[in-house]
Amino acid sequence: MSQYAALRANVGLLGTQLGDTVRNQLGDAVLERIEQIRQLAKQARQGTEAENQQLKQILAGLGDDEILPVARAFAQFLNLANLAEQYHTISKAGHSSIEKPEPLAELLTLLQQKNVDLAKTRQAVADLSIELVLTAHPTEVTRRTLIYKLTQIADCLAELEQDLTAAQRHKIELRLSDLITQAWHTNEIREQRPTPVDEAKSGFAVIETSLWYAIPDFIRELDEALTPVLGHGLALDAAPIKFSSWMGGDRDGNPFVTAKVTRQVLLLSRWKAADLFSRDLEVLGNELSMNLANQALRDASGNSSEPYRDVLKQLKNKLLYTRDWLTEALKHDRLQRPDDLLWHNAQLLEPLLLCYRSLLDCKMAVIANGKLLDTIRRAYAFGLTLLKLDVRQESGRHTQVFSEFTKYLGLGDYAQWDESARQAFLLNELASKRPLFPKNWQPSAEVQEVLDTCDIIARHGSEALSTYVISMAGQPSDVLAVQLLLKDAGISFPMRVAPLFETLADLTNAPECISKLLGIDWYRGYIQGKQEVMIGYSDSAKDAGAIAAGWAQYSAQEALVAICRQAKVQLTLFHGRGGTIGRGGGPAHAAILSQPPGSLAGGLRVTEQGEMIRFKFGLSQLAQRSLALYASAVLEGVLLPPPVPKAEWRELMQQLATDSCEAYRAIVRHHPDFVRYFRAATPELELGQLPLGSRPPKRNPNGGVESLRAIPWIFAWSQNRLMLPAWLGAGSALAKVVAQGNTTTIHQMRREWPFFATRLSMLEMVYLKADAQIAAYYDEKLVPNELKHLGVELRNQLEADSKLLLQLIDAKDFMANESWIRESIVLRNTYVDPLHILQVELLNRVRHAPETVNDNIKRALMVTIAGIAAGMRNSG
Repeated sequence: MSQYAALRANVGLLGTQLGDTVRNQLGDAVLERIEQIRQLAKQARQGTEAENQQLKQILAGLGDDEILPVARAFAQFLNLANLAEQYHTISKAGHSSIEKPEPLAELLTLLQQKNVDLAKTRQAVADLSIELVLTAHPTEVTRRTLIYKLTQIADCLAELEQDLTAAQRHKIELRLSDLITQAWHTNEIREQRPTPVDEAKSGFAVIETSLWYAIPDFIRELDEALTPVLGHGLALDAAPIKFSSWMGGDRDGNPFVTAKVTRQVLLLSRWKAADLFSRDLEVLGNELSMNLANQALRDASGNSSEPYRDVLKQLKNKLLYTRDWLTEALKHDRLQRPDDLLWHNAQLLEPLLLCYRSLLDCKMAVIANGKLLDTIRRAYAFGLTLLKLDVRQESGRHTQVFSEFTKYLGLGDYAQWDESARQAFLLNELASKRPLFPKNWQPSAEVQEVLDTCDIIARHGSEALSTYVISMAGQPSDVLAVQLLLKDAGISFPMRVAPLFETLADLTNAPECISKLLGIDWYRGYIQGKQEVMIGYSDSAKDAGAIAAGWAQYSAQEALVAICRQAKVQLTLFHGRGGTIGRGGGPAHAAILSQPPGSLAGGLRVTEQGEMIRFKFGLSQLAQRSLALYASAVLEGVLLPPPVPKAEWRELMQQLATDSCEAYRAIVRHHPDFVRYFRAATPELELGQLPLGSRPPKRNPNGGVESLRAIPWIFAWSQNRLMLPAWLGAGSALAKVVAQGNTTTIHQMRREWPFFATRLSMLEMVYLKADAQIAAYYDEKLVPNELKHLGVELRNQLEADSKLLLQLIDAKDFMANESWIRESIVLRNTYVDPLHILQVELLNRVRHAPETVNDNIKRALMVTIAGIAAGMRNSG
């Protein structure tokens, strides 16, 4: 029996149920047509050209009334296949077939094998700090209402794994049919773009349905795994993994994120926390009915006969009162906050801990460490603000504030000053005790918006806010400017301010910038020995290609670690990764272990975005597993750091970076036909019509590729399966160093250096997902004849690069040693292929015969985009 038999059985079951739904709703003829297309796609994948041509003819010949149901059937199937795969990773049947089924157990075995010092392990566990930052980039194409139904379907699959009677099985299968029919009759494409508040609510929904349960379960799992090794469990206040958010705080390039929106999201986050904790207390009130209590609890309850219930009831009433006040506050721009609200986490924890200690004192530890401990763990992980919010803004917006202000004062234009003049002005004002901005100053609306945002930060405090991220930061003044704005707003806590280094030039300049910043006495005093720096993966890869960007990120991190170590400053690196390879994506465990030694000493902060949030955290058990993967990787990276690369490795890596960047830019930046080819060969222009995220797809609506955000840039190339940003330049650079006789060194680097091994592994995954035949079909039907030569050139390059990598890794097939990833990709191809062919047909109609395009055609095109994104998984 195949190790993936259970996965394929579940995929088959869900596919059959979907087929039954289609038959019931649309009749046998439509189902037969869909099944014919599926069979032809399967045969075409096995190399039968006749079936391939027949498949294209049938799809091109579909009538207007057939196109939409066919597109929807394949798109819905891919959502169901994704769900079956997610469930497989946490099912009993899937345990033996997935990568790292028991990450924590494997880690502890490895530490024992390597004789890692116990004291070091204890310290690493005590210091374990992982912050996952949920971001709402426009890659999640599945609506929340469908996500709910998919979660319910996963519950049915779990039930079907149990020993059931025929009647019980029939009942569950009826529920599956019910849910899949609901999904079929639900519009999978949003009618309107989500607002930033809608995006924030999606983040809250992930916590409510999944992470709320996963966090205490994960910490319990970690505690039980570590106790036999360390001789003791985790501290009661342990919160090794916390969550923050950019949803409602990331205003870089998003005009819809305003100070008013940020305030609304901060209040909604508190509302949801109050609601979730009040539900916990309802359960605890039913459970903690015992009378025996210590004196402290008796005093707090007024010597009640049910002291636990009474203390928790008081807490619950305060939570409900707070929730009611927040409901009103959301209706008004300003509402006076009463003193008796639950606003600080200590107010939530104090009664919970009082009950916990009383239970321990009265020899009821088994009760204390049950549901009450789970709620305490949630209180430390989420608190009364649920998710801490980051604020991100582009450095030019802060420059604009001071430019307007210095002109108003008659001091000249701050924007035109050199770095030393800017620093002198900022440091002088930071040392001043008077307010900076006079009350009678009337700034422009854009400047006022920046000031209003700082006012919101100051009002909501350190429990609600996390880091102020500055994009396009290049100089110390970019950081000092934010510090001054926050000070003038009356901020009462030292908010972390993190410069974000994104482009190749930014990353190269990052060490010098941070070195100068740490050389400023005022700044050193302010940061109290802690510095956060954000490393951008998306824009650097778009700017220079994946290999050059990867090496620039590695080199910058390495230099920053050394600078901060010398300055005795704890560095936290914040990784702005996307879901795809072209944006720093890939398996989290491997990515963490490929970082430079010492880079995890200050903890790990990383973005989780778009559809990856659902794929990693959408189901509670799946989230628990994802958290265990993160924790095991960070502990391993700290206790068993990767080797420092040898001089010859660095030299070769630098050559690869230089050559790959040159080859990448020769096409993307300098080829005269590239932009026109890109727009013809991919649905880039049509992507703008898909109501995905709240943020506009371009920074500059009139600009070319350079103004396109990294996400739609990657998304577009994944739609036509050329996957260009993730591989362009890499293969030609490798070919050059191989021709120079460096094959032995490359093999050594792959064996001994996780950073390089991960780069090659990511290329393997990209080459397996890329499909030159599908890309050629897009060219054949959509690209003008005078531009087709570029497509031929790129596909030839892809073929040559693929062959070279197979030689270098000594393999016949890509991902041969990662059968789980390979199975995942191969499983989807049969269902993605028809969507590609259909998309080409629809793009052809939309572009060349717009008069024939009705709402059905427009919607079908959107469905193919969403379906291909689901099939490609890490598409953005």
